[in-house]
Amino acid sequence: MTGWRPFLAQHLRAPLGVRASASPAATPQTVTAHVRAEGWSGIRSIRIRDFQLLSDSGPECAGFHVGPTSPELQLGALGSCLTDTFLSQAAERGVVLESVEVEIIGALDPCADTLDNGYLSLCPRDISYTAHLCSPASADEIEALHAAVERVCPVLNLLVQPQSVRGSIVLEVGSPLDPAASRN
Repeated sequence: MTGWRPFLAQHLRAPLGVRASASPAATPQTVTAHVRAEGWSGIRSIRIRDFQLLSDSGPECAGFHVGPTSPELQLGALGSCLTDTFLSQAAERGVVLESVEVEIIGALDPCADTLDNGYLSLCPRDISYTAHLCSPASADEIEALHAAVERVCPVLNLLVQPQSVRGSIVLEVGSPLDPAASRN
């Protein structure tokens, strides 16, 4: 067996079977990402489980260009999730994939939030993806695989379905933002 076949056959099918047999009333898993601006640079250190990533802004936004920007990470997360979902859905359906590569394109307007332009969001817009698959499967099998991927891909659905996000602020004592700290 070549390409992804051994991986799909040995490593993805068993966990997928466990997931499929899980109780529909199972408690959702809490996922946490902790992000800290490092020192005076503003470079963001992102900690997820035992993994650490860096995010930064480009020089045009007073960054140092030591890591991808937050919108670039979002596009990367979408591409990673689509790739993973193609692999898992192919394994679940018995579709052979020799290779999977996903390219994500989005428009970012660095001047979008200026008064001259009116208010436009700084978030990526006009997002599209192209999945490059190498497979001996039929066109019908690939079309069904694509439909399944679009139906279940978590990050894709996060972007296309309305979500609620709540925010709050905890002001630390002695913080430069604390009005009492500036009176001393």
